[in-house]
Amino acid sequence: MMIPFEVYFENLRGKRVAVLGLGVSNRPLVRLLLEFGCIVSGGDRTEREKLDAEVLELEQQGCKLYLGEHFYEEMSADVAFRTPGMHPDSPAVTALRNSGATITSEMEAFFQVCPCDIIAVTGSDGKTTTTTLISEMLKAEGKTVWLGGNIGTPLLPLTRQMKETDVAVVELSSFQLMDMNYSPRVAVITNLAPNHLDVHKDMDEYVEAKKNIYRHQNETGVLVVNADNAITAPLRGNGTTKTFTRVGQGNVCLKDSVICRNGGAVLDSKDILLPGVHNIENYMAAIAAVEGLVSDETIQSVAKTFGGVEHRIELVRIKDGVRFYNDSIASSPSRTIAGLRSFEDKVILIAGGYDKHIPYDVLGPEICAHVKKLFLGGATGPLIREAVENCDGEKPEIVDCGDFTSAVYAAAKAAQPGDVVLMSPASAAFDQFKNFMVRGQYFKKLVMEL
Repeated sequence: MMIPFEVYFENLRGKRVAVLGLGVSNRPLVRLLLEFGCIVSGGDRTEREKLDAEVLELEQQGCKLYLGEHFYEEMSADVAFRTPGMHPDSPAVTALRNSGATITSEMEAFFQVCPCDIIAVTGSDGKTTTTTLISEMLKAEGKTVWLGGNIGTPLLPLTRQMKETDVAVVELSSFQLMDMNYSPRVAVITNLAPNHLDVHKDMDEYVEAKKNIYRHQNETGVLVVNADNAITAPLRGNGTTKTFTRVGQGNVCLKDSVICRNGGAVLDSKDILLPGVHNIENYMAAIAAVEGLVSDETIQSVAKTFGGVEHRIELVRIKDGVRFYNDSIASSPSRTIAGLRSFEDKVILIAGGYDKHIPYDVLGPEICAHVKKLFLGGATGPLIREAVENCDGEKPEIVDCGDFTSAVYAAAKAAQPGDVVLMSPASAAFDQFKNFMVRGQYFKKLVMEL
């Protein structure tokens, strides 16, 4: 049941509220809590000398800071807001829970106070593009849309501006979903594959976290799942379950390259600007999600104009006949596989990065099939090399470059007119960059300077 925004925060007035993690998404939350007279403390592993100026401003406004690796040891609270990247069983969360604090999150609070319908998307791959597509379709239909969650602006502070007739479109990560006790009216799971196993205990925990996106729906809820994915195909919601499939029969399916919904043609796939069959799947998921909300004509218009999301097979530059693509979002093998399959001819691939402890064996055959030269760097470089060398048949030329910058320069030097240079790392960015966005921006900078 929805709680009015003012009531939710008035109920926190005078209480000790801890915010665990002082990254960008939690800072507006700290300001809200201070505004409503809470006794706010903020905990973060970052040492004081490395803090952003914005965090120090929060301290000036009344937020007591606890910093360093063991920041939580001196904290106490009635309510604690967990940052998405902090495991619910982490020492900090466990310590506060054991001391009697109620554990929640910015996203869970948003679900409690949001006055309008929520459409939420999760999955291992494609969730950002699918979330954005749903948002673009609804906006093109003339609806007021609030886009956020794992992308965009934190939504909780904006709730006061929302109306019942609006729609919130939210991307949710497994970390945000792990201890969520609320589900959206419409839930979409694009697909599931091994990911984030450096944080999750195992694959089962990862999948169970994803299931929270529909677990708390009632009989009016809608679940959209990928019938072509072995993990998502058998999932069923508490209300209506819709399936999408490229190769079989479902509520939304592909017939002679035309996306059909409930047997009727909606969108010719040749009208989709984004390359790759995975983007056809993203459109199918979005089309299922907006049924009854968006006309077919609006969907067709969006497909002909939507150029994609930054860092997702983004064309950066064409130089001397060579096309350079930024696919920095590809932090897992399955994501890179989707990128490789987007191109008809073999590409020059730049790959490797931080090790999330996920298997790379599935990537080897795909690289052999779609790559003519492979430039590797980072901790996962040797793992990717091993996966390729274990394949039968023809293998691409492999060059170990050590670091990201060297790999980009070496790949650019090796490229000939007509080639595609694809930066799709199949790995997280944390070895050299703060996140995949910083990695993608750096790649674009290097390419533009060539």
